[in-house]
Amino acid sequence: MGFVNDKAWSPYLAGALAGLVLCISVFVAGKYFGASTSYVRAAGFIENTVAKERVATMPYFVKTKIKVDWQMMFVVGIAAGALVSSLISGTFKIVLVPPMWEERFGSSFIKRASFAFIGGIIAMFGARLAGG
Repeated sequence: MGFVNDKAWSPYLAGALAGLVLCISVFVAGKYFGASTSYVRAAGFIENTVAKERVATMPYFVKTKIKVDWQMMFVVGIAAGALVSSLISGTFKIVLVPPMWEERFGSSFIKRASFAFIGGIIAMFGARLAGG
C-alpha cells in the first residue's frame, strides 16, 4: 500500500474512488453525498442552546428536525479522514496563511480569514439555493 503513504494522491484516483463510493452509497442506501444540511443543523444545535424558544418557532426547523444523522457523521468523517490522511502522509501542519495566498495578497491573517469566511457563506448560499 505504498500509494497511501504518498505525499499527495492522484486527483484522478481520488475522484474515481469518490465516484465509486457514491455509486455504492446510492445502490446500498439510496442516498447521495450531502453536507450542506449538516451545517444548517449544526447552526440549529448551537442556536438551540442559546434561544430554544426561537428555534422551536423557526419554519425551517419545524420542517427539518435538528438531529445527528448520517449526513452529520459524513461531515465528521470528512474532517477525521483528512486529518488521518495528512498524519499518515506526513504532510500535517498548521498554516495560518498559505504561501500561495501570501504571495498574491500579503501575510494578513485577518484578511485571509475574512475572505475564507465570506467564501464559505457564498458557497453555502449556493448549495442551499440549489437544494443541497
